[in-house]
Amino acid sequence: MSEDSSEYYKIKYQSLMDLPGIGESTVEKLKKLGFNTVENLSTADLKELVFKGSGIGEEVAVKLISESKKIDRIAVRFVSAQEYVTTRGPIVLLKSGCNNLDNLLRGGLRTKSITEFFGEFGCGKSQLCHQLAVTVQLPVEEGGLDGGCLYVDTEQVFEPARCLEMAAMFPSLDPDGILGKIFVAKAYNSQHQMMLLNHSDEIIKENNIKLIIIDSLTSHFRSEYLGRETLAPRQQVINKHLHKLKRLAIAFDAVAVVTNQVLATPTEYAGYEPRPVGGNIVGHLAHTRLFMRKARRNLVIVRVAASPFLPVGEAPIMISDRGIVSDDLDA
Repeated sequence: MSEDSSEYYKIKYQSLMDLPGIGESTVEKLKKLGFNTVENLSTADLKELVFKGSGIGEEVAVKLISESKKIDRIAVRFVSAQEYVTTRGPIVLLKSGCNNLDNLLRGGLRTKSITEFFGEFGCGKSQLCHQLAVTVQLPVEEGGLDGGCLYVDTEQVFEPARCLEMAAMFPSLDPDGILGKIFVAKAYNSQHQMMLLNHSDEIIKENNIKLIIIDSLTSHFRSEYLGRETLAPRQQVINKHLHKLKRLAIAFDAVAVVTNQVLATPTEYAGYEPRPVGGNIVGHLAHTRLFMRKARRNLVIVRVAASPFLPVGEAPIMISDRGIVSDDLDA
């Protein structure tokens, strides 16, 4: 089969063992490195497979990565923009369940993309993550992705009861099945956080995960890398962590969401201006960045801080007993 053929990129490898020329020994080595699925392997970097102690040679690694890229959407060639739309597959939008926010995002959060919500404590970042973990289970025709949620909780804030409260807003969802489609792992340090994501591809594939949440992205890194001399190594590991998240979102057609803390930067006129932690590394890798700030009572203003897909704008949302809503704003 010619590599120029469009059919070349529509091969269906169901598991690593389906790859030609691979044996059980190599599969075990790949799994120890966190590569449990062909989708995950297809976005791997050569250096992730070939290093001292991995047991995988460069020639074998090149062949494995090249072969795994033959699956849908992972191509190593130039195509016209018209063909790109077809081979990439559709970009599906995940609705948040809050009309004001969905309108700001022109329909919802994009698959194959990282969306970052940053703001001060108490502005509703985690609440919004809880609601997205519910709405992703909605049928596609109702704005969901008919899939599950992977929730990496670094601040011990996940509360199942809150998801059940929010689920009551959506009559088509079965309340008894909501929590069964949300897979939660509590990360106790930055290494644990990275390990959870690095070994998540199998659970993502087996459970049709369509939303990956890290809440919050920088909490552990911020507490463990102290002093200016640790800034460079901290940024390097955050960079690697976000690249892994982005590749999982692309490989599995999922929405990736991260929440982020802020720094207080004094200014002469405004008192202080909050800036998201993580600097340019996070800024470059988070496709859409949304700033959340508290307003009067339980009102929150969400502003598009940066996005290649969206114009600058803002919208009010409300944290209510039911969840994140846009109605009753004058109540």
